[in-house]
Amino acid sequence: MKRFLVDPVRTVLVWIVGVISTTITSATVTAIATVRPDSPAIDRTLRAWSRSWLWVAGVDLEITGSEKIDPSRSYVIVSNHRSNLDIMVNFLAAPVPIRFLAKKELFRIPLVGTAMRAIGIIEVDREKGAAIHNQLNAEAGDALTHARSIMVYPEGTRTRDGSMQPFKKGAFAIAVANELPVVPITIEGSYQVWPPESLVRGGRIRAHVGDVIETKGMTRRDIITLTKDVRQLILDDYARLASN
Repeated sequence: MKRFLVDPVRTVLVWIVGVISTTITSATVTAIATVRPDSPAIDRTLRAWSRSWLWVAGVDLEITGSEKIDPSRSYVIVSNHRSNLDIMVNFLAAPVPIRFLAKKELFRIPLVGTAMRAIGIIEVDREKGAAIHNQLNAEAGDALTHARSIMVYPEGTRTRDGSMQPFKKGAFAIAVANELPVVPITIEGSYQVWPPESLVRGGRIRAHVGDVIETKGMTRRDIITLTKDVRQLILDDYARLASN
């Protein structure tokens, strides 16, 4: 009975606080980026935005393994995708400036789209097909020049049933083409806290940063194997986290 009352109220609060926080954050990072696009204040603001969402959602966040990431390097960070809260978790789990790949529809949201372009979020048009790879490699190179890391969800979209979907190879092609190390981050609990098309339930989310995988010396022929290996690593880490 208690959950029947709490979850709807929490969900309404999440959307109210989330929209307000996103509006303020969008205006703030746009203003900062106008003056200094590489300002550390942008990333501090994004982490504060992430904490606001997780706080109002009633999330107890546990992060392990983040010491494996060298803040002076750029990475391709890949993660499983189970909830709307995953991007907030990733911003906090990775102690480096990260920019993620976002579908073009998100750039149509007033103020948010402007902010995303201002800080270097990478717009993905899935209808472009093969042509998208050249664009992504070019924007990955731009991220490198600004000492940023790229965040990608290789599943392409959130799982609808809680199971991990097949990984697309785009993130790994970017890593190999730019000789960027890959960092797998496994998120456990976000599906239970906020399942797709459902109420926000609150609870514990755990994010584990896996071992850094160097891609220097790899070729295009290694991409498929790399994709499969990283997916298996995340599957294994997820099973370990879920069993504890």
